[in-house]
Amino acid sequence: MKTLLTMLLACTAFATPALAQKPPETVTPKFEHVITNIPGKSLVSVEVTFPPGATSMPHHHAKSAFLYVYILSGAIESQLEGEPARTYRAGDSFFEPPGAHHVLTRNVSTTEPAKLLATFVVDSSEKALTTYDHEGHKQ
Repeated sequence: MKTLLTMLLACTAFATPALAQKPPETVTPKFEHVITNIPGKSLVSVEVTFPPGATSMPHHHAKSAFLYVYILSGAIESQLEGEPARTYRAGDSFFEPPGAHHVLTRNVSTTEPAKLLATFVVDSSEKALTTYDHEGHKQ
């Protein structure tokens, strides 16, 4: 029994830092409204701020989500699975199709924050807009 307890504690010691890890970016809800002429769909906007040098964990967005992104300030490097990485600067925009796997999102500056506005067209029933690959953490 003592050996089992020791093994469980050892596993917990290694797992706790990974489970406690939170994404470095700050997500601020800006807008949410049902799209009345498209039954079952909503429009949701969030502002995402990346501290200098921050890199988001790989993630998926809601399976129904069509995503439009506008860079408000700074520069963001973004990469979807199977595609090359691209850098977007303030004033640039891009989209992601439903089900896309985001393998890289990072602020390219080590001295200035970067900010983007992400607008989702999503099934109204979907509550988690973002699910991080390894953490199960949802936003």
